Amino acid sequence: MKRDYTQSLKILKRDPKMAKLIKTYGPPDLSRYHANTPGVFQALLRSIVFQQLSGHAARAIHARIVVLFGTEKPNPEKLLKINAKKLRAAGLSTQKIEYVRDLARKCIDGTIDTKHFSKMTSEEIIEHLTAVKGVGVWTAQMVLIFTLNRPDILPTGDLGIKKGFQSVFGLKKLPTPKQMEKLAAAWRGHESIASWYLWRVADGEKPIAPKA
Repeated sequence: MKRDYTQSLKILKRDPKMAKLIKTYGPPDLSRYHANTPGVFQALLRSIVFQQLSGHAARAIHARIVVLFGTEKPNPEKLLKINAKKLRAAGLSTQKIEYVRDLARKCIDGTIDTKHFSKMTSEEIIEHLTAVKGVGVWTAQMVLIFTLNRPDILPTGDLGIKKGFQSVFGLKKLPTPKQMEKLAAAWRGHESIASWYLWRVADGEKPIAPKA
């Protein structure tokens, strides 16, 4: 499903610096990051697998784990039935096996209950998700942005976001969380889309080609 970022872009364009980024990089596309992890469980499972690994290695391990679910999409019940030896053979460390099983158990016992997310603030969801072993604030924020489509997330602990702010606003040093929040005040409530553009800058991505 294509997401509508019209309102966020309208607000961001009021800031000349963000307007320039929008013109440079074109419309945002947050859907491609977790295209194959449409649910919270699937997204957290993927995030745990990817921790402290290169993208190539993590993708290979994640693909092998998904195969273990057969024709089913990854789900908590099936994960707890998968033998630890199979998870190890797929590439998960002993610690990560503990993490993904804790995730599965907490999804089953209601500790993680996505049915209530629509009535919860983003901060409440972060507190909710970080109850899982191996899930920190950054991971929870990525789920909020890419899976739950929350518009108000500014991951101030992310190095790419810090570098993006430093470049866009011409700062001598990497900014503190308070500095970033102050700079982002004009687009409060729409930080997720702004973050997408800041990541583009930090990653050194080339601008989109102008239309002929």
